[in-house]
Amino acid sequence: MDITVVALAALVAIAAAALAYGLMFSRIEVEKKTASRVSRVGSAETDRVKVKAARDRVQELSKRRKSVQDSLKDLEKKQQEKDKKFGDRSIKARLARSGLKLTPGRFYLFSVLFGGLSFLLGLIAGLPMVAVLGLSFAAAIGVPRWVLSFIISRRQNKFLEELPNALDVMVRSIRSGLPLNDAMRLIASDGQEPVKSEFRRVVEAQQVGLSIPEGCARMMLTMPLPEVNFFAIVIAIQSQAGGNLSEALGNLSKVLRERRKMKAKVKALSMEAKASAVIIGALPFIVATLVYLTSPQYIMVLFTDPRGHLILLFSGFWMSIGIFVMRNMINFDI
Repeated sequence: MDITVVALAALVAIAAAALAYGLMFSRIEVEKKTASRVSRVGSAETDRVKVKAARDRVQELSKRRKSVQDSLKDLEKKQQEKDKKFGDRSIKARLARSGLKLTPGRFYLFSVLFGGLSFLLGLIAGLPMVAVLGLSFAAAIGVPRWVLSFIISRRQNKFLEELPNALDVMVRSIRSGLPLNDAMRLIASDGQEPVKSEFRRVVEAQQVGLSIPEGCARMMLTMPLPEVNFFAIVIAIQSQAGGNLSEALGNLSKVLRERRKMKAKVKALSMEAKASAVIIGALPFIVATLVYLTSPQYIMVLFTDPRGHLILLFSGFWMSIGIFVMRNMINFDI
């Protein structure tokens, strides 16, 4: 084949291709722009969907955060109200915790009568008027409240001793098929005091329309103890989330027994320190009493001379600080 013919055919093909490209260039350019615009629109749509999804996530997180904050505020408010109720130190609340059938009016009347009796006894004994007034004030204000605190503490200790046994009875009752209401009624009728009276209040609260968790929570008003709070929390969680109540109460009974064992162990280990604190605190009074019995004229200077009064005042102040420090050193919270 002649080389000239081949070259001529190639040039004709190139010319035809160039002509076709020149005629189709505008259409190709339009198609490219269209494809580019479609891709941009598609990417913009995708970005819009992503932005919307991100905005929705942010709004959902903000709503959830606000809900959590509101819940925390409600819990904090409820806890403050609960602390105010449970931390009530009024005579009415303390009388309810003691289990005594006394009204605040009668308590104040007995306090005044006791103070008046102490005042008369001090006058009969020939004590100075300042000492008589101090004695009557302590008898009217301090002694009745101390006795009331002692009764409350003794009642709470008895409650802690009997509560694990009551929980065991409830566990056996629930496992035998009785509902929680009947198990509580069983404790309220056949239990030991003071657990019996506290569970009777829960049963009576149910009769006036309160639920079991609310009645158990109200038990903290008359028996403000961590163990009672544990019991109320277990009942409340079981009523909301369900679960094996007998197993939960059985575990709570074990925990309460272990806590009591730990308290007894700590008390036994701290008895030496408490005995030392009692001896150190009582030693100045014992020495002063012995000196007064053996050499009354030697120590009476403290009570007759103004400088002795000043010495007694400062001694009592520093003695009070020492007793307070020793008390904080030997008290352990579990």
